Amino acid sequence: MIKYFFFFLLALSSLSSFSQKKGADLIVQNVNVVDVVNGVIVPHQFIAISGEKIVHVGNATSIKNYKSKRNYDGKNQYIMPSLWDMHMHFGGDTLKDENEMLLPLFLAMGVTAVRDCAGDISPAIFNWKDQIKKRKLAGPDIFTSGPKLEGINSIWPGDLEIDNEIQLKAALDSLQKSKVDFIKITDNTLKPSLYIESIKQARARGWKVSGHAPVQFTLQELSDAGMSTIEHMGYLMRAASTVEKEITQGRKDGSITAAMASARLLQTKDDATALENFRKLALNGTAIVPTLNGSHVVAYLDKDNHKNDDYLKYIGPALKRTYNWRVERASKDDAAGILNRHAQFEAAATLLPLVEKAGMTILAGTDAGYLNSFNYPGIGLHQELEIMVRYGITPQSALKASVVNGPAFFGLEKDFGAVEAGKKADLLLLKENPLKNISATKGIMALIRNGELHTRKQLDDMLQNVAQFVENKASLEKTSNK
Repeated sequence: MIKYFFFFLLALSSLSSFSQKKGADLIVQNVNVVDVVNGVIVPHQFIAISGEKIVHVGNATSIKNYKSKRNYDGKNQYIMPSLWDMHMHFGGDTLKDENEMLLPLFLAMGVTAVRDCAGDISPAIFNWKDQIKKRKLAGPDIFTSGPKLEGINSIWPGDLEIDNEIQLKAALDSLQKSKVDFIKITDNTLKPSLYIESIKQARARGWKVSGHAPVQFTLQELSDAGMSTIEHMGYLMRAASTVEKEITQGRKDGSITAAMASARLLQTKDDATALENFRKLALNGTAIVPTLNGSHVVAYLDKDNHKNDDYLKYIGPALKRTYNWRVERASKDDAAGILNRHAQFEAAATLLPLVEKAGMTILAGTDAGYLNSFNYPGIGLHQELEIMVRYGITPQSALKASVVNGPAFFGLEKDFGAVEAGKKADLLLLKENPLKNISATKGIMALIRNGELHTRKQLDDMLQNVAQFVENKASLEKTSNK
């Protein structure tokens, strides 16, 4: 009798636990999880999301312990972390409205975080960043450098111009007060000694530092000073040259012009040298943001002028006009100049597999936005991934450069980079497997942002709203110009 009573209590306990299911806000059913870190697909998974977090990933049996307010049948779609663009630009002090419309454009294309690498509308960006964080504005999470450090009378608008260490300290104080996420430095007019000191002082305050590579220094010297990321692949050509120190000295003393240096770099490019020097940069933790998409557009304007790109309908008329300066500059090249553009791009782009082999961290960024011709916010990140694969790395490595290395740059790997319990529910649902075909990232069936599901129709509505804004703005301009 006691034996039967024991089994009765056990059965009752099982029924009670079954009836007390865990609550979830969203369950995504029957999807294939894209494990970007390990480069594998985990099939037939179910994902429970509560609030902004993933709370469970498992098979059909394990998901029975959850009940949800909403269910999404993935129908064998592929689910992966959403995309990060680690180099873009907001800008144009009279173009804030057109810049703000880039926010939903990024989301509609599956990009839920961007690294803004300086411009001249920092107060607006700080405001958008705060509003997005408070869920009062729809857009990607913004990580920004604020205005970048430069020398006196820089050609770039909105810079913090400095001429000595006292001004450097004041500039860094102001950036600290603004709570920027990293420091950006360029070398248009900044004194070489002040460039190095800017890196050191910014790193001493706890920031990571990104920037261009001044001709007066080898890449190793910049890396040793504390450079966190070199922006743009072309700069790595110097570390791939067998005579980098000679060219650097010549540029420093003026005996070698920029054109001479470019030609010499092409002539002395050497894979063994590149691999050795890239390994040294990797040991220092210096990463590269290739931004191949923007470079490719300009290098091959003779093959495609992009004037008929369908995506132009999403770019405001004034922002489109900022594309003109690069186009006009490229139009002045003769046949030899055009061939040189092609050669420079190809030489730099083909270094990418060596960068990966050397162990340097690659961050996927586009350079899209203000001033950068036909380099489009949103779709540009997908194009960047495609170009990276075309020039020799795997789809897995390209994806990792965005969704894993992007968050890790800011120390956020605990919250991002994988589809697993405890991570942020910023996710993409794709029609096809991106580990097989990187272009599959464009086939977005749905976006989950902060745990909230956005269907394909809702994403299309976002795109339509942006297109309508652009059309209205262009029409208004036309009317006012009559």
